[in-house]
Amino acid sequence: MMRRIVLLAPNGQVGFELQRSLAPLGQLFCLSRADVDFRDTAATSAQVLALQPDLIVNAAAWTAVDKAETEQDAAYLLNAALPGALAAIARQLNCWLVHYSTDYVYPGTGEQPWREDDVTAPLSVYGASKLAGDLAIQQSGARHLIFRTSWVYAARGNNFMKTMLRLAAQRESLSVVADQFGAPTPARLIANVTALALQQVLAPSSKANDGHISDKSSDKSGVYHLAAAGYTNWYQFAGAIFAMARQAGVPLALQEQQFSAMTTAQYPTPAQRPANSRLDLSKLEQTFGLSLPDWHSQLAQTFHEYRDAVFSS
Repeated sequence: MMRRIVLLAPNGQVGFELQRSLAPLGQLFCLSRADVDFRDTAATSAQVLALQPDLIVNAAAWTAVDKAETEQDAAYLLNAALPGALAAIARQLNCWLVHYSTDYVYPGTGEQPWREDDVTAPLSVYGASKLAGDLAIQQSGARHLIFRTSWVYAARGNNFMKTMLRLAAQRESLSVVADQFGAPTPARLIANVTALALQQVLAPSSKANDGHISDKSSDKSGVYHLAAAGYTNWYQFAGAIFAMARQAGVPLALQEQQFSAMTTAQYPTPAQRPANSRLDLSKLEQTFGLSLPDWHSQLAQTFHEYRDAVFSS
């Protein structure tokens, strides 16, 4: 029988790309916010259970980092209660759960890339709510893949790349924070790697020489860092976006000499951002035999996808 896959939030940046990458793996059932209020965990659980999935992929999340500081209950419902409820279903049905987390669970100190077993100490309500979701899944006993990623963007939706292009088209001068470091990661890459990992954990069990069924897929259950390779800061990331735009002939009002770096202290926000969001990718690469591409090449692909969609006649 064809595998039944339930995808929550198929219309967000990551969810949109997952619709494409998951389609070859089975029969895909999408649940959007138009179908159910994800903050209502009982109603969401009932809809997911009714579909009797073999795989649950949760792309739903509260992503408004600053608003989480004042709307904590809503953030925790989406980022902690919902993943916990989905993990309970995965445990009940003995199916896999895929969930997406964030670099914001770490304290952001130092300069070394964070490993999955490093201490967590979120600086914001958003980070704390995402960590609570991670822990709920880990403690559920369900087989799971939790992918912690960073600086997500895409050719669609609201994100840093599109914001920078909009501002550069409107303003002659612009300053961008240069003391926060991480890896810009396209939603497309997240979706592609998710599918590649799932192909391995969902592969049929093999029969050993003694006749017993061997299922090593559960050994891969756990937390993984999933991001583009390398790192940069927001100022350098914006500079790379503007350089590609100019090379592609995209009209910008921004004057090159008026593009400047600034510090986090000069741009205060309600939620504190981690200064160091570098992620060690070795666990994911070694476990699944993957080599993650660098952030700059991924930006080129994503930028050209956006340019072709917006500027092509």
